Amino acid sequence: MNANSAMKKKVRRLRRFPQILSDSSFPQFCGDFSASMRFTSEESESSISCHPELAKDLTAHQTAPCHRSPFSKLTAFGVPFSLGRPAAQIWLRLCRAKSFRSLSFLCNGISLLMAATLPFLTGCRRTPSPAPYGGPLTLGIPATGAYTGAFIDFGDNEDTVTLEQIEDFENLVGKHQAIVASSSYWGEQSFPTANLTLIWKHGSIPLVFWSPWDRPYEEDRGPDKFSLNAILAGKWNDYIDRWALSAREFGHPMMVSFANEPNGTWFPWSGSYFGAGKAADLSPSAVPTPTPAWKPKVPIPYQGPETFKKAYRYVVDRVRAKGARNVIWVFHVMNYSIPQEYWNLVAQYYPGANYVDWLGFSVYGEQYKEDNWATFLPLLEWPYQEISMVDSTKPIMLAEWGVGEFPAKGSKPAFISEAFHSMRAKFPRLKAAVFWHERWQNEDTTYSNLRVNSSPESLATYRRGIAHPFWLGFPELVPRKER
Repeated sequence: MNANSAMKKKVRRLRRFPQILSDSSFPQFCGDFSASMRFTSEESESSISCHPELAKDLTAHQTAPCHRSPFSKLTAFGVPFSLGRPAAQIWLRLCRAKSFRSLSFLCNGISLLMAATLPFLTGCRRTPSPAPYGGPLTLGIPATGAYTGAFIDFGDNEDTVTLEQIEDFENLVGKHQAIVASSSYWGEQSFPTANLTLIWKHGSIPLVFWSPWDRPYEEDRGPDKFSLNAILAGKWNDYIDRWALSAREFGHPMMVSFANEPNGTWFPWSGSYFGAGKAADLSPSAVPTPTPAWKPKVPIPYQGPETFKKAYRYVVDRVRAKGARNVIWVFHVMNYSIPQEYWNLVAQYYPGANYVDWLGFSVYGEQYKEDNWATFLPLLEWPYQEISMVDSTKPIMLAEWGVGEFPAKGSKPAFISEAFHSMRAKFPRLKAAVFWHERWQNEDTTYSNLRVNSSPESLATYRRGIAHPFWLGFPELVPRKER
């Protein structure tokens, strides 16, 4: 497999096209739902209150109208439960009919029986309600299973987040998303408050790709005015501080991947642009040795990775200094380093355990017709081992994963099927996976279609994979430990 081709990062394109399949042609599955929903006896035709305001309003049981769900709300003897919307509406109308009001005890009894049996028949399951807690919360690490998430083709700058897109995707795949990803480019000089609030009220954790990148956001152009050196020189302190204060004001858990994939060559913060493999100092201990060890006890300091680490720490320190303790920091690299040289290994870029909450990496199959086809397992197996050696204490996530539809070269359904099976069975520290659902036109007029519904077979396979109870559709919140 040619790593420089098959592992190549996708290019952000300026054109987007509507999805070629409608989710209306596929049945909706029961999926996941939260027992922390607020249930009432009122029907809702357009939306239901599906998830509480997970931090400040948790004890007050306030909810946000957020997700068009296949569930309707019922109570039996004060016990809430859910079932499919058509059946629920018929039963509600019967129980409310004048002729049935005298039989309220019977209605309650039958409702309770339905509540006990329907989850087993439909595959629904309840999630334990979090214990009352008045302090700050953060994203918990699942003891079993992993969070499912997605980036959902949010426009040219990856930041046009809408509730309709999120709901349409969830209806398409049959499960609520615990994590919803979008970008915040430094060239916009803003904080995505509206996006994060929408995602949070929808009952998901925001994942933000916070990229020190200037317009027109084109890859392979080298450093711009937001270069790592400019950051370290303090030229963007005001923006970092304003961003941090807005993050603190947002107040809820948010995952941030700062300057992702530095071990590649496409982004302007890549280590390749900042000295690459040149020794960071001239002391004898810093001179590379010929020993072909993959993981030396003390990584040799090279200019490219060292500059990245300093900038990463600098930004994290400033954000924390402004009180944004709700930020969950993701150290996010590419699965295979490009170039695959000693100085560019993942361990060289690691800023340290005090600056990282999650380890993340991107895993992509073929994205362009000139790429080589690869199956999923080899794309994850060694990178998982490599990143696991970097820090044995942190949870691991696929911050991005996906594959294009190239039936003449390989089977996307088989790739997806292998991915879901492998992630469940072979990688115990993997606790989240975020699918990259996007389609774009290339300069040669061909298409790269990474969407889950690039074909009926791909969609059906994705739905089957994500329906497994291993994949958690709602985030688990736990008390935040202050550093």
